[in-house]
Amino acid sequence: MPIPGESRAGGAPPGSPPGGSLGGRRQLSDEVAAYVRELIMSGRVRHGEFLRLERVADDLGISVTPVREALLSLRGEGFVTLVPRRGFMPAPLSRRDVQDLFEAQAYFAGELAARAAEKITGEELAELARTQELLEDASRTRDAEGIERANHRFHRTVNLCADSPKTAWLLQLVVRYAPRRFFSSIDGWSQASVDDHHLVLAALRAGDADAARQAMRAHIRHAGTLLVVHLEGRGFWDDGGAG
Repeated sequence: MPIPGESRAGGAPPGSPPGGSLGGRRQLSDEVAAYVRELIMSGRVRHGEFLRLERVADDLGISVTPVREALLSLRGEGFVTLVPRRGFMPAPLSRRDVQDLFEAQAYFAGELAARAAEKITGEELAELARTQELLEDASRTRDAEGIERANHRFHRTVNLCADSPKTAWLLQLVVRYAPRRFFSSIDGWSQASVDDHHLVLAALRAGDADAARQAMRAHIRHAGTLLVVHLEGRGFWDDGGAG
């Protein structure tokens, strides 16, 4: 999946928390929120099941306070609901919701890939090729952490080459709903990522902005389709919820 990154000039992406203790606390809360989003988007917890603060805190090795802050933040996003005297649970999530999230990702990621095609250097292309080799090696050995790491690096490099921090920030707003931590466990995803990246890389090498845009958008949509199939396989919508 696409990962927003800093601009070529350096510095943190827009929206990064400020330094200091307040910033550190906010960052921890953001990390917890990301973890909970991934639990929901990967189908590990669904509407009707409660998110136990103590359980999440134990899983992450932290106190309950940042977990509560994260869940309140997710409630503000409409991603979880608060049931009085019972706690937090995921809000209903339909197939259309998942498809919409990936369609938004596909748009911004495609634009970044197109801009990268016009600016990418030979050195950056070589780095992408090396990263692709790492991804393929990790996929062959079923190294989940290696797959996630190489995939993250591939998309980050493309996004940095685009040198479009505002577009990267917009992508950041939607890409956080992709279950990055659990993607390698989704059937077919790692091989699809390997295959789709070849098309993106070929377009970048050719300096073909439109081909890079289309290849990246097809890649993100493919990932969204695989996630929907994965959720269906887990019975995510078997209770008759919205499809």
